[in-house]
Amino acid sequence: MFEELHLCAWALARHLNAPFANERARYLSYCAERGDSQATLASKANRLIYVARQLSKCPELDVAIERLRTVSCGGKGSEYAWIQELNTRWSQKKFFGVARPWLRFLGWWSEPTVLEPFQEQLDEYCHWMRDLRGMTEMTIDTERRYVTQFFRWYAAKQRSLSEAQPIDIDRYLAEGGATRWRRISVRDVATALRAFFRYGAIRGWSPLHLADSIQAPRVYTGETLPSGPDWTDVRRMLAATNTKRAKDLRDRPILMLFAIYGLRVTEVARLRLEDFDWEHRLLHVTRVKRRGPQTYPLLPSMSEALIRYLKTVRRRCAHREVFLGLRSPFLPLAHGGLYSLVSRRLTALGVRTAHHGPHSLRHACAARLVAEGLSLKVIGDHLGHRSASATRIYAKVDLSALREVAAFDLGELL
Repeated sequence: MFEELHLCAWALARHLNAPFANERARYLSYCAERGDSQATLASKANRLIYVARQLSKCPELDVAIERLRTVSCGGKGSEYAWIQELNTRWSQKKFFGVARPWLRFLGWWSEPTVLEPFQEQLDEYCHWMRDLRGMTEMTIDTERRYVTQFFRWYAAKQRSLSEAQPIDIDRYLAEGGATRWRRISVRDVATALRAFFRYGAIRGWSPLHLADSIQAPRVYTGETLPSGPDWTDVRRMLAATNTKRAKDLRDRPILMLFAIYGLRVTEVARLRLEDFDWEHRLLHVTRVKRRGPQTYPLLPSMSEALIRYLKTVRRRCAHREVFLGLRSPFLPLAHGGLYSLVSRRLTALGVRTAHHGPHSLRHACAARLVAEGLSLKVIGDHLGHRSASATRIYAKVDLSALREVAAFDLGELL
């Protein structure tokens, strides 16, 4: 592998004579297969020399984070010019960024075990939700996050779950509502805790009537309006991506899926190459809440944006997800990456809206369809709603139609 980096004789000898030469060559071959550029491979090869020399001091190769931290600092000289002073936090961060992927590839990395408070009970509860209740992974992850945050707060009291009192949960909800949560969030947290402690009472972990004592704030159906950017702002955002830059070529089809098709962030993240039927110009989307596929016509503008991205930007790799990162190791975009992608672009354009995430573009899509006069049934089918009640709220957003109703003169009818 080192010969393929086009090194001079002394540089090649330096790589071959450093510790773990075979292991480093295997990892570089793997990086080349997944699409790393020649410059990236050369940079990694140089940095791995320092990492290998430091790790050669370890008596065992089952490396954990503590041991890696101890060997990351030490040694001086021109061969370490790629790293700054070795006793700085930035140096350790760069060291870990090179060493950890290599060690994971070799199977020499021991992931640090982080045990959350009451981890055993929480794992059993999540298994129950998945196996017996049939809940989706997204719902289980959300419930786990809410309960875990409460356990971290409650663990400071150094009491068991059987000693939990209603006042503990009231204080937790009050603190969250006063500092970082809206009423809807307080309700969701209270609902998650009520469900857990109801199961905990059955298993004998918590008091019997604790779940019934958890009170959530009342949230009225349709009390808040879905908010999103105006369609003119959406068009400005899409126009800004009509360039030849790699980032814009990737972001443009993502933004179109949110704004034109009204897809949810999970549905975009899970899109795979086989979901596109190019022969019949169809897009197959696995709906999150309907738990079934839905077929859309592939619009010419959408097709053009996707083809440009797939041909010029997306790297060929083992991942079947459509949208990947732009840097090695070219992993599929997660929810956080998609949220940041939309939020940064709306903020850069100075768009004023209550929310700047992908869901705001879904609301903009629905508001546009309402303004064009489509029925709520058609809009609900387009957005993948399970019931008409979920679509009915968008009737409140059609301000122009409401003004026409308010201006209607009933005098001649009385």
